Parts: sequence; structure tokens; C-alpha cells
Amino acid sequence: MIRQEIKEAVCEAVRSLAKDKSISIEGFSLTSGAAAVEFSKDRDHGDYASNIAMQIAQATKKNPKDLADLIKARIEDGPSKKLFEKIEVAGPGFINFRVSKNYFQKEVSRILKEKDKFGAINIGKNLKTQVEFISSNPSGQMHVGNGRGAFYGDVLARILTKAGYKTDKEFYINDAKVSKQIQELGKTALGHGESYLTPYLKETIEKLKPGLSKMVSETEAGYYLSQAVLKDLKKFVEKKLDIKFDYWISEEDLYKQSWVISTYDILKKQKLVFEKDDAYWLKLSDAGQKDEVLLRKNGSPTYFLSDIAYHRYKIERGYKKIIDIWGADHQGHIPRMNAVMKILGYKGEYEVLISQIVRLKGGKMSKREGNIITLESLVDEVGLDAARFFYLVKSLNAQMEFDVELAKEKSEKSPVFYVQYAYARISSILAKSKAVKPAASSATGLLVFSSEIELIKELLRLQEVVEDTAADYQVQRLFQYSQDLATSFHKFYCDCRVITEDKKLTAARLQLVMATKIVLKNTFDLMGISAPEKM
Repeated sequence: MIRQEIKEAVCEAVRSLAKDKSISIEGFSLTSGAAAVEFSKDRDHGDYASNIAMQIAQATKKNPKDLADLIKARIEDGPSKKLFEKIEVAGPGFINFRVSKNYFQKEVSRILKEKDKFGAINIGKNLKTQVEFISSNPSGQMHVGNGRGAFYGDVLARILTKAGYKTDKEFYINDAKVSKQIQELGKTALGHGESYLTPYLKETIEKLKPGLSKMVSETEAGYYLSQAVLKDLKKFVEKKLDIKFDYWISEEDLYKQSWVISTYDILKKQKLVFEKDDAYWLKLSDAGQKDEVLLRKNGSPTYFLSDIAYHRYKIERGYKKIIDIWGADHQGHIPRMNAVMKILGYKGEYEVLISQIVRLKGGKMSKREGNIITLESLVDEVGLDAARFFYLVKSLNAQMEFDVELAKEKSEKSPVFYVQYAYARISSILAKSKAVKPAASSATGLLVFSSEIELIKELLRLQEVVEDTAADYQVQRLFQYSQDLATSFHKFYCDCRVITEDKKLTAARLQLVMATKIVLKNTFDLMGISAPEKM
């Protein structure tokens, strides 16, 4: 990965300067991660830029610009000099790098060789990781708000896997018989109430009437109905959303397997449980949080207790990185869960990501369920590819507006159509060309025009996108990357005729086209969208 190679070149130059006492970096921990190197969007600033001189200026007691000059000179005298066409110092001490055309030309062959493995890195080192998402209640259909966490979680898990983490996707089913939700669902099932009642639930209850007619217990009726809803939910998620969960974890099973009561006993043994107002509370005040009820006055466990048990279950299964993706209404739950993970002695990485509100813009949805617009109706309206793509436009923690009419647009106005059209255009070019074997790599040296080199640069950025997104979970970066890559390809297509009378040049450009097809397909796979050969 070129960015990593530049980081290593920068660090080696600094170490070399420190070794011969040209500078002192005492008190500064120099690692390849410390040398920030970023892709330059402004090509006037080269391909990549580093601010290492400004980072270590205080430690060296030197002017950042003078320090940058020293680092530049040391790189130009070192073993990495062949990587670069030019290195410049700019502004207060930035070091700008222009990578050699030869480097980029050779990388086309690597993409052709790696194929679907291109973009994979191993920063995860097979760390056992779990991403829990959706976890919608089994009381009805998923609504458009659920779609955001659904697609985000799926894509994040794909990226983490690509980055070398051993990633499991998990859905937590809130189906405990002791929960008020299941009991309210039971009342509705037996005609004693109308909680959660929608046309879908009415229809489901009607189908279940033979079984429900034999039931007296609202709890049993609620659980019975929830399992039917869950069956539909699983089918919808797997078939219509194309999300394959590794595990569906039942809250009721946690009760049956004594995870909840044993968790309560563990907290009690740690002297963290106290009695107040005839209820039993978890002492969280020492962690700076409000104390919370674990067992109510009637002895029934709270949702919080089962949530603690569920996270203990995650820990016991050996996950070293745990990511929860919750809805906006769970924001206040984060501090107390962070405190609980410490109480449970968790030493791994734990993070809660909040999915903010989704609003629909434009378009009249053809189907409604009571007061909600279902995710299924949205997917039916715009298609799965557009739904996935549009949910990835913004950061998860920002409110978003889903433009229904734009998502339905079948022209370059639509961002998903724009990137898929690039793939279809590539497929058309390759279909019209004679077969060119990827092994004929020597031809790539003929790729010298600016739009050719710029396209190669974009292809190589996929690894950086995977690395950065695996680190900060900003999945929308993938959306932007796909747009940038499609734009670079369309420009190349306009500037450079692919099939010409020059057989060597044709071979070189066809290799670049094939490499672009590979990278686009890998990007689409990460996003979970299709790669159409024709449009």
C-alpha cells in the first residue's frame, strides 16, 4: 500500500536523522502510525502529504519548515527515493510527495493478479469481532428507520472482514416472556388490547387463530405471536435485504440457560446490588452513573439486567472487539453500558454507535402499515441497490433525508446509477475487445497520460478506504470513494480511446479497464450492491 510505504519512508528518514544526531526526538514516540500521511485531493499538492515535521518540531526544537527540508533530503538520499518523482516542502512544513508513474503502472498488474482479494489488508490480525445490529423488536415489520442500522451494520462488518478481523454479525431478539412488550403483544393476540396493531399484525394473528384459540396466558400468546413475526423478519432480512447474520440470539434463551439469573448473582457477589423501595438496584454511582433497577418490586427482571447478561454472554464467547449499533432512542443507555462492561472486567474494545433519524423526501409510498412506512415498502419502491446506497450517504450519527425520487431515478442524476453505469460501460468495452491476458504486464508501462495515472491512483485508494473505515467506522467514505472512482473512469474513457490500432497500447488500456472492473466490483461487494453487466 503506497500510503504505508510513504509513512515508512518518512519514519526511516526521521530515525536516520536522530541516529546521526542531526535532530533529537526525545519524548516523541515514532511509529509508522505517528507519521500522518494523507491522500491529496488537490493535485497541485502532489499525491500524498505528511505533516510529520510539524508533529515533531517541538521535540526537535527546530523550525518545522527547516525540519521538513531535512526529512525531504534524507528520503531523497535513502532507499525509498525510487518511489517518488518529486518531493516538495510547502507552507509551514508540509512535505508533498509525487509518486513515480512507474510505481502506478506496475500496480495495475497487482490488481489483476489479486482480483477479488484486492483491497484486503490485515490490520485486524484475525481479532474475534462482533457487530450487533438491527435487533428490532419481534412485534411487527421493520420501518425505514431500521434500514439505516441494518445496511450500515452489514457494510461495516464486510469492511472489518476485508481489513482482517474475524467478524460475526449478530441479531438480538427481544422475545423474553417476562418482558412487558411480549405481554402487551399477547393482549393484542388474544383481542384484549391493540398495542403494536397494524394491518400486518392483524393478518398474522388471523393466520395464527387456531393456535391462539387454545391459549389463555397473554404471555404465552405474545411469545407465540412473536415467533411468527420473527420468522417473517428473518425471511425479509435474509432474502430481501440480503443480510446474512451469523447468529440470531434469543433473549428468552438467555433466561432458559440461566444467563440472566447467574449474571445477577455475579453482580450481587461483587456487592454491587442493593435494596431500595422494595426493588433491587445496581450500584453505578461509583462509576459516575445513576443507579439502575435490576429486579422490580414484583421480582421480575428489568431489560437492563438481561442486557447485562447478553453482553456477558458476548464476552464469554471470546469477542475481543464488540460493536453495538443502536437507534437514536438508546443514546442515554451508552454511559451505563460502558460502566457495566468495566464491571464485567471486559478488556477488549467496546463501542456503541448510534443510528440517527431517517426522514423520507418526496415520493408517495405505495404501501403503509398503520402510522409507519415499512422498510419493505421502501425497498420495493426504489430497489435494494438504491436503498443500500442511499442509506450510506451520510455519517451514521447525522440525521438523514432519504430522497425517494432521486433513488428511483434511472439516469446519471442518481449516484447509484452513476457508479453502476461505469461498471456496465467497462463490461461493454471488454465484451467488444479481444481477450487480453492479464499476464501481459509489460504493456502497462505505456500508461502515461494524466487521466490514466489518475485512474490508477483511485484504484489503489481502495486499500486506504478499507483501512481508514475499519479504524473510524465512517462507512459513508465508501459511498464517496465509489463516486470518485466512477468519475475517474468516466474521464479516462472520454480522454483515452481504449481500442486502437496500436496493439500494445490497446493491451495496456484494456488491462487498466479490467483492473477498474475488479476494483469497482470489490467496492460494490463491500457495499452489498450488484454489479450489472448491462444497463
